[in-house]
Amino acid sequence: MGIKMSTYAIGDIQGCREQFEALLEHIRFDSAADTLWLAGDLVNRGPDSLGTLRLIHSIKDSVIAVLGNHDLHALAASTDRNFANRKDTFFSLLDAPDADVLLGWLRFRPLVHTEGDYFMSHAGVHPYWDLHLTAALAVEVEEVLRSEQHLEFFQHMYGNFPEKWSQKLVGYDRLRFITNALTRMRYCYADGSLDMKCKVPIVEAPRNLIPWFKIPDRITHSGYILHGHWAALMGGEPLPGIISLDTGCSWGGTLSAWCMEEKQWYSVPGIN
Repeated sequence: MGIKMSTYAIGDIQGCREQFEALLEHIRFDSAADTLWLAGDLVNRGPDSLGTLRLIHSIKDSVIAVLGNHDLHALAASTDRNFANRKDTFFSLLDAPDADVLLGWLRFRPLVHTEGDYFMSHAGVHPYWDLHLTAALAVEVEEVLRSEQHLEFFQHMYGNFPEKWSQKLVGYDRLRFITNALTRMRYCYADGSLDMKCKVPIVEAPRNLIPWFKIPDRITHSGYILHGHWAALMGGEPLPGIISLDTGCSWGGTLSAWCMEEKQWYSVPGIN
């Protein structure tokens, strides 16, 4: 009888190492056979960003991870501490003797991953982008992140503008919009413009704000889109083919894994 190989998609770990270890034990993760898809925000908010990233790096050959906004923020802070704020919890990572190895690995993670019927990014897919365009735009940011230009990129990464996509966008305005759409997006206006401030559950949102996956004329996709970032959704499948992986571990919810072969959820308690 052959070894059963499983693929698990996991939402925002956010430095919750103990919960991550408990989840791996719960699913009986075997690094020789199984694969983890991590939907970004590996670090920050939780108490042990260093331990979390060390653990992930130790099994990196079994891990596919995309970058989230907190990962990018940690990378920016590693180049200039002025980017950090008092709520950040990743300083032990920045000061660690193996920080260059860990952060170097993190900086070379993609913004999206696609394989077969599955597409993963941290925040989702802009309603007016098809998956081919999304992947191509992600590469534009990845190439800058992986070059010496990443230092300058971080100087221009922060901000909520431009709000609306145009193929005519250039320079850091273009890269910032792509980054925001793939790592920070939740709500849009009816014309696809991004709202970067509202984080409340859908039932509490202003009527003029629409979840990115419910824009009426959104480009639809076959297969599954896996995303994290939006703890207020509390996981599940808000629409067929949209798998929301963030179940609020660092906010007292759970840390969850979705087995792609079984279409089944596994969860452990989050931070109390």
